[in-house]
Amino acid sequence: MTPPVSPAITTAMILAAGFGKRMRPLTETRPKPLVELCGSPLIDWTMARLRAGGLTRFVVNSHYLGDQIAAHFKDQPDVTLSPEEVILETGGGVKKALSALGSAPFITANADIVWLDGPTPAVARMAKAFDPDIMDVLLLLHPVTTAAGDYTGVGDYTLDQMGVAARRVEQAVVPYLYAGVSVMTPGMFEGAPEGSFSLNWVFDRAEQAGRLYGLVHDGEWYHIGTPQALQETQWVIARGHTKSNTR
Repeated sequence: MTPPVSPAITTAMILAAGFGKRMRPLTETRPKPLVELCGSPLIDWTMARLRAGGLTRFVVNSHYLGDQIAAHFKDQPDVTLSPEEVILETGGGVKKALSALGSAPFITANADIVWLDGPTPAVARMAKAFDPDIMDVLLLLHPVTTAAGDYTGVGDYTLDQMGVAARRVEQAVVPYLYAGVSVMTPGMFEGAPEGSFSLNWVFDRAEQAGRLYGLVHDGEWYHIGTPQALQETQWVIARGHTKSNTR
């Protein structure tokens, strides 16, 4: 019997509502997603990678200095805005936008991360790998040892041989960090909390059901949390000193 074809993933939710406090003073007058790296706002780096992966519809939430986010996308008809009067965090923001996201699986992506794709766009790899028969959430993970920028953590997840993800337990050091991009099904938000909550609620729910999976990123990933990290990342990328240009 031919296995069922999973729904095409065409839509992404871009999370752009945060305050960007660690990026001050650059975020005192503009939201972090509009801070520029090599002449382009961070959110445009995310959008470019999503488009490269074949996505065609985008929902963008906003809160802090949200009028600037709205102005940035005013001439882009494939972008739907989801402004928040009260900040809803990552999970609450996605839940509020579900009516715009539709009934098929969709991508979520942080607006202030920077990744460079490997041989195949990461988003296309995720869309191809996502199997709704066994998965509720698929996370893009990146090896802690090759994370660039100002990442200083001890990882977030382990993966077994089948790609099933498990969250790091207290005091442990694990190989992979969550790279800020995921695929998920709308049904994961049934029974979700009202108001503000983190996407970690969704991830943990999928893990408890044995339906949380991970895909390891084969390109580069930069954590840009501070002005210094922004400057250092810009120096690397602008001069072509990335690993992708030195392989």
